[in-house]
Amino acid sequence: MSKRKDSGAADADVASSSNRDEIIKGLNEDLAREYQAIIQYVVFSSTLKGAEYGDIADQLKIHASQELAHALEVARQIDYLGGNPTVKSKGAGYSNNSKKMLEIDLKSEQETIRNYRERIRQAERAGEFALSEALRDIIAEEQDHEIDLRDALGLR
Repeated sequence: MSKRKDSGAADADVASSSNRDEIIKGLNEDLAREYQAIIQYVVFSSTLKGAEYGDIADQLKIHASQELAHALEVARQIDYLGGNPTVKSKGAGYSNNSKKMLEIDLKSEQETIRNYRERIRQAERAGEFALSEALRDIIAEEQDHEIDLRDALGLR
C-alpha cells in the first residue's frame, strides 16, 4: 500500500512538472508577443501620419511602456516557475499606411488577450493562482489597448 502512495506522489510530481513546463512554454510565447508589441508601438507611435492620428500616437507611446511592464512581469513569472525567459520576439508587423498600422496593433492585441485567457486557465488548473492573478492584471491593460485601437479605427 505504501508503494501506491509513493507512486501516486511521483505521478503528481510528474504531472505538476509537465503542467509547469507547458505554462512556461506558453508564457515564453506570451513574452515574445510582448516584445513584438513594444517594437510595433515604438515604431508606429513615431511614424503614424495624419492629424486624425495625433491622439492615438500619444496613446501608443503609453502602450509601449505598459507592454514593457508586462514583459518584465511575464519574465519574472517564467523565472519563478523555473524557466528561462526567451530573448526572441514574434515578428513585428509594419505598414506605411497609418490605418493599417492600427489594424496590425489591434489584431496583435486580440491575439494576446486570447492567449492570456488560455494561460490563466492553465495556471488555475495547475494551482498557480498568483500567476493567474498577475495575468488578469495584464489582460485588463491589454483590453484597454484594444479599446483605444478600436476607437481610433472607428470600430466601436
